Amino acid sequence: MIPNDLANDELDADGAEGDELYEHHRIVVDRGQELLRIDKFLHNRLRNTSRNKVQEAIRASAVEVNGTPVKPNYRVKPNDTITVTLPEPPRDDRVVPEEMPLDIRYEDAELLIVNKPAGLVVHPAYGHWQGTLVNGLAFHLANLPTGRNGEIRPGLVHRIDKDTSGLLVIGKTEFAMTHLSNQFFHHTIQRSYLALVWGTPPGPTGTIRGHIGRSVRDRKVQAVYPNGEQGKPAVTHYEVLESFGPVTLLRCVLETGRTHQIRAHMQYLGHPLFSDATYGGDRIRVGQNTGAYRDFVEGAFQLMPRQALHARSLGFVHPTSGEQLFFEAELPNDFAGVLEKWRAWAAA
Repeated sequence: MIPNDLANDELDADGAEGDELYEHHRIVVDRGQELLRIDKFLHNRLRNTSRNKVQEAIRASAVEVNGTPVKPNYRVKPNDTITVTLPEPPRDDRVVPEEMPLDIRYEDAELLIVNKPAGLVVHPAYGHWQGTLVNGLAFHLANLPTGRNGEIRPGLVHRIDKDTSGLLVIGKTEFAMTHLSNQFFHHTIQRSYLALVWGTPPGPTGTIRGHIGRSVRDRKVQAVYPNGEQGKPAVTHYEVLESFGPVTLLRCVLETGRTHQIRAHMQYLGHPLFSDATYGGDRIRVGQNTGAYRDFVEGAFQLMPRQALHARSLGFVHPTSGEQLFFEAELPNDFAGVLEKWRAWAAA
């Protein structure tokens, strides 16, 4: 069995988070394997995975044999290649449910869409055991299977950074979580972000390719390894929406979901996000650091003292209805305000 490909990274003490939350398994069946139902085979081979969870994955088309989804009664044969995508397993930690206001944009029996404000940590970690989105979800989903036992990850299939605002989809059932995880793995989730960056990236559109992994110099920072010597493959597409001279508003579309992907890729390109202290965007990168311009930029930093990144849109196939859903979240006040400030500066 080839080792699991875990799409999420461990949490850092400062609340930095991996983006996508799923397990991916790839199994090449032994030559001497006897014919056996695939649900029983996977239950025997995958640690800490119930047969019911395997059957839910099969129902969600998240189990493929030789590249084709199969039914529970499929019998594995020697040399079959089996791939399985499952939601990240719950952690042993317990979360105290906390009542908090949640900006829920959509909810039904299978899932909900939350518009997360900047400053809210998604997942409990060292230094952030309370007051996280997961604490709020544990309260909101208290009577559902994913929240009843207080697991540390009720319904999460992806995350965004503490100081990034925008949309998250939450699975309310095991089937929904598995179905959504499979869409993330196959890159069929439609996600776009708005990012304000220093300078003007080359061309009206572009694509950044480069493995992303932890920096060898600082664990809290992600580095780009263009030759793939470390990290995991990462692809970010961008489109220039509006240019203000020293800064540019981009629409970024993710193919992959790596920790700090847009932030690390834009720094690698030489255009770090505006006000991103972790990746060097919290100082003047274009223009003279003097006089009225310096005062203007400092005022913009005060207006938006976090990275200028917003998870604007989210589209996916509903797990049970098969309907294509699409959601957009307006810019929060700090991001909208700093754009207006730069527009006025550019016009003047």
